[in-house]
Amino acid sequence: MVSPLRPGLCMVEIGGIGYRVSVPMSDWEELARGGEHRLWTFTYVREDRLDLFGFLERTTFQLFEQLIEQPGIGPKTALELCSVPRNLLTLAIQTEDYNILTQVKGIGKKTAEKLLLELKGMAEKHPDIFQAAGGKQQAGSTAIDHDAIEALKNLGFAAPSILHALQHIPNECSTTEERVTAALRSL
Repeated sequence: MVSPLRPGLCMVEIGGIGYRVSVPMSDWEELARGGEHRLWTFTYVREDRLDLFGFLERTTFQLFEQLIEQPGIGPKTALELCSVPRNLLTLAIQTEDYNILTQVKGIGKKTAEKLLLELKGMAEKHPDIFQAAGGKQQAGSTAIDHDAIEALKNLGFAAPSILHALQHIPNECSTTEERVTAALRSL
């Protein structure tokens, strides 16, 4: 049984024991709807900590594994990147726009530039991990409105939630103001 605790965190009960598992925001939203779910889990062990990270899709789990192998990317940053809609990661790779990656907490310009090169290599080796769940393309516009992202960040929202919300707004929202308003309805 999986119970959402707070955004990005859930409790998985197995045999009467509860395990706290960090999940990408997109997965947390699905878990919050209820129902039975299977999680792919990754155990991160260091001298001073043991953390569990869970994913609804195997491809997200694989992306996470690839990301934490990159220098300067820890599990929390990798989890934030896994929350970014896949078509935005693909767009960043195709357009070589590292600014998309700098919207993620913990990623600055230099890290984003290096990560973009690594993502390009990952996409060539493992193109399946950059597809949406079930191999489907995600809905929404592929254009990035950096002003809308900044406006929503200034209102206190996290980058993965913002990017997810902006990907699911109607295509007829053409101005920054319309995009911000539509995204606020879903945040």
